[in-house]
Amino acid sequence: MKKIGIVMGSASDLPTVRKAFDVLKEYGVPFEAHIFSAHRTPEEARDFALGARAAGFGAIIAAAGMAAHLAGAIAANTTLPVIGIPCKSTNLDGMDALLATVQMPSGIPVATVAIDGAKNAALLAIQILSLTEEELAKKLDEARRIAAAEILKKDKELADELAKL
Repeated sequence: MKKIGIVMGSASDLPTVRKAFDVLKEYGVPFEAHIFSAHRTPEEARDFALGARAAGFGAIIAAAGMAAHLAGAIAANTTLPVIGIPCKSTNLDGMDALLATVQMPSGIPVATVAIDGAKNAALLAIQILSLTEEELAKKLDEARRIAAAEILKKDKELADELAKL
């Protein structure tokens, strides 16, 4: 199975990114994580992206806040799918990171999840791998079935409560 690369621009992004670690572990997807900054360690970020396909990665998740150029810098140096996680910051509440991540020039796509959306970033990476990994597709289908059953259970509980009014 291909592995997922996770790159964060700063150690301060780690609490957000841990949610992606948890999802990938839950699904049994191998991953590797690094701290590389698009601005402070551009050569290391570039080298990681350039070598990612040969190193066995199937997709890369890039998390960064503020200027948040990391996902774009990674995407500029690989043709693997790149998923950006804009991280919330104190100044603009993550809107700066969201805009920096989602506003990519034509030809260099970055799939972007919600601000601090590490869980969805991991799930999207798993969906990408599930194109060739049938077991992952089955796990994703089962998770969706369970989520739907939980919502329908809550709907019934609400209907029962309203019927008593």
